[in-house]
Amino acid sequence: MNIQNLINHDIKQAMLAKDVEKLAALRSVKSAFLLEASKDGRSEISDEIALKIIAKLVKQRKDSAQIYNEQNRQDLEKDELEQLKHLEVYLPKQLSEDEIKIIIDTIVDDLGAVSMKDMGRVMSEANKKIGSQADGKLIANIVRNKLQ
Repeated sequence: MNIQNLINHDIKQAMLAKDVEKLAALRSVKSAFLLEASKDGRSEISDEIALKIIAKLVKQRKDSAQIYNEQNRQDLEKDELEQLKHLEVYLPKQLSEDEIKIIIDTIVDDLGAVSMKDMGRVMSEANKKIGSQADGKLIANIVRNKLQ
């Protein structure tokens, strides 16, 4: 079962269970999928694109929760974190910082990168290898520290 069908199935299950938070989170995902598919006139999107969309939505939820926390809006922060919990289930297991460092070290050695001028090449390779298994900011910070 592809991710799009899995989301549709889980929406039905959330409706039957009357799980409002999960339903809201999954409907936002389905909406994003439909928007992406309608760009090309297709009815479905690939699992790779679906994972990128879900990762983007997870990042948005984390950023929103952080902003709400800074503004002492715990009610809104709680909503974002609740939806985030339901979305993270669909993402692949996230790599630890140590695992990312090992991958980055290998990429830097393979490319012969020595300075910040090489950051673009290293980031390109890192994003190909790591994909949606880590946050882009974390990857960029590790690469920056390695190349300085």
